[in-house]
Amino acid sequence: MEEIIKEEEAVAEGGLNFIEQEIKADLEAGKNGGRLNTRFPPEPNGYLHIGHAKAFIMDFGSAEKFGGTCNLRFDDTNPQKEDTEYVEAIKEDIHWLGYDWEDRLYYASDYFPQLYDLAVRLIKEGKAYVDEQTSEQIAAQKGTPTTPGTNSPYRDRPVEENLSLFEKMNAGEFDEGAMVLRAKIDMASDNMHFRDPIMYRIIKTPHWRTGDKWKVYPMYDFAHGQSDYFEGVTHSICTLEFVPHRPLYEYFVKELADDSYCPRQIEFNRLNLTYTVMSKRKLLQLVKEGLVSGWDDPRMPTLRGLRRRGYTPSSIKDFVKRIGYTKYEALNHIELLEHSVREDLNKTATRVSVIQNPVKLVLTNYLEDKTEYMAMDNNPENPAEGTHEMPFSRELWIEREDFMENPPKKFFRLSPDKEVRLKGAYIIKCTGIKKNDEGEIEEIYATYDPDTRSGLPGSDRKVKGTLHWVSVPTATTAEIRDYDRLFTVENPSAEEGDFRDLLNPDSLKIRSNAKIEPWLAERIKAGDNYQFQRLGYYVVDKDSTPGHPVFNKTIGLKDSWAKEMKK
Repeated sequence: MEEIIKEEEAVAEGGLNFIEQEIKADLEAGKNGGRLNTRFPPEPNGYLHIGHAKAFIMDFGSAEKFGGTCNLRFDDTNPQKEDTEYVEAIKEDIHWLGYDWEDRLYYASDYFPQLYDLAVRLIKEGKAYVDEQTSEQIAAQKGTPTTPGTNSPYRDRPVEENLSLFEKMNAGEFDEGAMVLRAKIDMASDNMHFRDPIMYRIIKTPHWRTGDKWKVYPMYDFAHGQSDYFEGVTHSICTLEFVPHRPLYEYFVKELADDSYCPRQIEFNRLNLTYTVMSKRKLLQLVKEGLVSGWDDPRMPTLRGLRRRGYTPSSIKDFVKRIGYTKYEALNHIELLEHSVREDLNKTATRVSVIQNPVKLVLTNYLEDKTEYMAMDNNPENPAEGTHEMPFSRELWIEREDFMENPPKKFFRLSPDKEVRLKGAYIIKCTGIKKNDEGEIEEIYATYDPDTRSGLPGSDRKVKGTLHWVSVPTATTAEIRDYDRLFTVENPSAEEGDFRDLLNPDSLKIRSNAKIEPWLAERIKAGDNYQFQRLGYYVVDKDSTPGHPVFNKTIGLKDSWAKEMKK
């Protein structure tokens, strides 16, 4: 954890991270007419995860900070894997985090005509050729980082032949994989990406926006920089794996740009999180094999999963700010993300009483038909939120773990002949218990001291334990889903073998007999966050119905990260 704490301090020191410093310098130098336009270019072939959030927080955030604009552009260049479901989900997730692209919604497919025309121009200029080799042959001829590649036997085809073949490729006259269009650059380049990269491949799957119009589709390295140029993007911010791609990005862009305007690529480190996988392929595998309940499973690092888990936009933004943007890869600790959401919910979540593992407490000297209403603080962090009333009766539910028949020395909760306070109510003393035939405790008996109600002079009497409770007659039964980390090891991506063998078998535990207070039962709304007294933070799940509330555990009250930061 030490390296991340230092990273936080380093990022916070100058006020601006290194990307923002670069942007500021470009603006002050008057580059691109002093204009700033960023973009977020997701592929519509999956759901966004927290790593994508780190990217678009920078894209939209830097545009906001420096008075620029940010485009949302879908990189829809592979119709075999794309779906409008993902498009709508991505839009929703970006809006959830508080960003908007306004009227700047674009698609790479918007530029297919211009990209095709540029490819034809490059063919005519002798800078591109049609290659009929297999993908395996092309890969073998590329050489290695220490040995040069060898030229394709089709590299010196006549221009007219290349033009004719490229047109036939787009007309659907060849099978997928039969031919590709390659840029003619340098097969001996030290940068492997310069060794005649593929610009176009044949795909005969209809495109969800353009239908059957195109049979050839541009590769990312060719389409991306040109799309940035067509849109007026000034700063193309991406992750570190694109550092070796940058010379190729600039090579293609220079075919269009001049000194008056030219997009610039800047790279930062990806977000890697402990006890998590970020690979889209692995996440898809988890979903398809039913190892999680879907893309919005609360154990997933997707924004939909985090939202369903109860994470807030503020907490995710705070986490990203804390880890910062650097030029070196790091493994970020999930405890810091948990710390961020815990801090946020501590300030905003309403406190309620919920008993997860109930056992009945009977106050033998309390009238059977009597009901009182106790005032409970909605949020001690913000007294302006006021209080709500909770009914108190002779029979109450308390946590089974809050009673021990033969307690150890430092057990300060309820036990025979010991006193505790019922939160917001009275001091009670245990007088006995009732067990069933299996020896399990069915009921706990106690007496209450009427002079010790909260607010009365007698309430000042000191006792060491305070228990939360719910009245039996007015309680509603609820389901609670306790979520834990999805993997058992800190860095599952670094482990050998099948990553699925590292899944945590205890990552979900369901409690079906929890008891909740009536004030909460009357306000069940999916997505609302609460602090369950003494237990942790929970969110109302979308599976809730009026007669069957369901809550997901967001995070417990204990904060290991805060302790680590104090060391």
